[in-house]
Amino acid sequence: MIKSMTGFGRSQINENGYNMICELKGVNHRYFDPHIRISRRYLSLEDRVKEKLKQNINRGRIEISISIEKTEEYERNIEVDKGLAMAYHKSLKDLAEYLDISADIRLIDLFRLPDVYSLQEVEEDLDLTWKVLEKCLQEALDKLVDMRVKEGQNLMRDMLTRNDFILERVEQLEQRSPVVAEEYQEKLRSRITEIISLPAVDEARILQEAAIFADRASITEEIIRLKSHIKQFNDILNHGDDAVGRKCDFLVQEMFREINTVASKANDIEMSQIVIDVKAELEKIREQLQNIE
Repeated sequence: MIKSMTGFGRSQINENGYNMICELKGVNHRYFDPHIRISRRYLSLEDRVKEKLKQNINRGRIEISISIEKTEEYERNIEVDKGLAMAYHKSLKDLAEYLDISADIRLIDLFRLPDVYSLQEVEEDLDLTWKVLEKCLQEALDKLVDMRVKEGQNLMRDMLTRNDFILERVEQLEQRSPVVAEEYQEKLRSRITEIISLPAVDEARILQEAAIFADRASITEEIIRLKSHIKQFNDILNHGDDAVGRKCDFLVQEMFREINTVASKANDIEMSQIVIDVKAELEKIREQLQNIE
């Protein structure tokens, strides 16, 4: 199925003690190029996010913004360094005796001294975090992909229409080419008759020159290849796999190559105009392909 690389998806989930928001924006890029913004606390989940994206997206720059907020209180443990507290207490008593002052030391006074206690948060279960994040991410991805599919179908219809137009113009080139050779033969006959001022001319020589011109200006091979490329382009758009963009881009390059060869052989205004029309449509198709996955 044809998909554009442009799209947007957003999802918000509140469950299992988490409030999560995922936003995805897709734009053109030659390769798969994810850019993830996530809290430093959850950086270890970044590889899982990339793997999930790869399952749904083949090409394009994807900007992912992930917000994770815990809605439940953190479980915390208080750790007390009893040895340090006792050392503080002994040192303060010794200092009080030395200064001959009262050693009225309260527990809260020790508690306030540096490093006597520390607040430790219980390690978070990232597997549980990922379970919620994966669900939120998939919902956002589904919306992004849906938008990319709809845009891709619009692009496909436009390119198929242009491809049909190119086929019509190539068939006109095919019909016009032998006529140009015949016209050249008549012009040659008229020119020679005019120059030598005689009613009879060497018909064999005229036919020979006309044959040389027809061979030099023949576009039969180019027409055959163009038709083949046009058919393949049509088939890929209608029944293509995940590499549609790259395959079609290659075919468009080949069609440009063939039509440029036709342009170099064309010795006719009408054929030159047809070539211009074909190249204009190919250029429009190439622009559209820049946004195909």
